[in-house]
Amino acid sequence: MVENISVIIPVYNEASYLDTLIASLGKQDYPKSAVELLFVDGGSTDETVERLKQLREVYVTEHKAEFDPFRILANPHKIVPHALNIGIEAASHDVIVRLDAHTEYAEDYLSQVMKTLAETGADIVGGPTRVASRSLFQKAVGTAICSRFAIGGSRVHQESYRGETDSVTFGSWRRRVFEKAGGFDTRLVRNQDDEFHYRAKSLGFKLFQEPDIRLYYYPRDNPTGLFRQYYQYGKYKPLVLAKVKSEIKARHLIPSGFVLYLVSLPVALLSGWWWWMMPLVIYAAADLLFSAKNGESPGEKCCLLVVYPLIHLGYGSGFLRGIPLVLSADR
Repeated sequence: MVENISVIIPVYNEASYLDTLIASLGKQDYPKSAVELLFVDGGSTDETVERLKQLREVYVTEHKAEFDPFRILANPHKIVPHALNIGIEAASHDVIVRLDAHTEYAEDYLSQVMKTLAETGADIVGGPTRVASRSLFQKAVGTAICSRFAIGGSRVHQESYRGETDSVTFGSWRRRVFEKAGGFDTRLVRNQDDEFHYRAKSLGFKLFQEPDIRLYYYPRDNPTGLFRQYYQYGKYKPLVLAKVKSEIKARHLIPSGFVLYLVSLPVALLSGWWWWMMPLVIYAAADLLFSAKNGESPGEKCCLLVVYPLIHLGYGSGFLRGIPLVLSADR
């Protein structure tokens, strides 16, 4: 018997990605009559909602179902954790799959999700983050986030890893997970999925990463957007780690230490401590080495020289900004 699936997709100003996303969903080999799509809009100011309404008419006509297969929900709070909680509450089925508008999905994505849930007995499953690009800078970002130098070797960026894990990309869940663990933490603009998965794991739920669950994520395509994204990742990570201390790892702390080092550098040089430049020289050499090693073209190598520091400085400065949030939350 085919099991029904509820798919939640938070959106905000995603008009330029919707056609590609809907095309990807339309090609799924899982029975369309068993799939419910829930788009949760955070008050888009572009043509996202208008385009969704147009696409809905086409989708409903082509994929008739016993229930409304395509709903557009409002998220007045704008941010993703609220969108996910709204979608989960509105979902009709036991299996709930979270998708992202900046991503394309293999034709067997939903089939592999259901197969993995059945074969592993896991409560939460997902695939590794594979990357797609529309520009040279975006390609460089995709290369960087799969590099140990950028993010410390997180399993979600290891395309060949198959097995139990701490968190998965986006996530597909059995409803029982939410019944016991609760919803997503609405204080977390970023990292809400990591925190939820850490929390679920601490309650005994099994998380499993399956490489055959294939998705292709479009990363940020400009320096400002990339820095802002990783600043937010860093800013909300201390709240996550304060709730689940067992997940604290060196890769979470090193970028903020590097930022503190850079802040101290002018004072050290004014004091004549020229040897204090050595860590910066080592970092610059590592940046050059990994950029040359991982970039496929001269243009991508040059972009990587900028992308790696943007990720590290954004995350590190955000992490330092997030520490006071933890202290105020404890009061």
